[in-house]
Amino acid sequence: MTSAALIALLASDPAPREALLRQVAAEVALAQVRAPDASWEPRQRDCAGLVRFAWREAYRRLEPQRLERPLFTDDSGAPTDFADARTLVTSNLALLGRDDEARATLKSGDVLAFRQERPEGEVWHLMLVVLPRDGSQSQARVVYHPGEKDQPVRVGRLDSLAREAPLEWQPSAHNPAFLGFFRFKEWMQ
Repeated sequence: MTSAALIALLASDPAPREALLRQVAAEVALAQVRAPDASWEPRQRDCAGLVRFAWREAYRRLEPQRLERPLFTDDSGAPTDFADARTLVTSNLALLGRDDEARATLKSGDVLAFRQERPEGEVWHLMLVVLPRDGSQSQARVVYHPGEKDQPVRVGRLDSLAREAPLEWQPSAHNPAFLGFFRFKEWMQ
């Protein structure tokens, strides 16, 4: 498809636009598993940074004009270019739910969010959902940065995470640290 045809398609119907943005965001996130993109600021290489980078790259490739204004909002609702994990969850994402019904509605580019209480304070963590092009939930993966400096981006299967991870990282309604499945508000219009 030519660039002009792609732009015309994106302008004519929000559904293909959203699907293309989601797919590119998923591809960008997966590419970081092989090697971090040089344009991904090293100081922002954490879980929230991966989500921001993947979404921003999707817009840069498909709708660069959208990046003429900040992609995110802060806690007061003001536009901002930076949002940490907590701010992404509280001000930029919409909760889909915490149960199997919500999990069944996931699309590439959606997010799993966790919050743990530790002696040093709250720790927030995000994982980006990647579905195969056919949308199969059975092959859903999560891509995430573990948060520690110089650690690689990782990928795993969502169903394995739900069964095999320590409880605090299981996306389950039984896990009090699991905040739920979320979607970028801009992709819900």
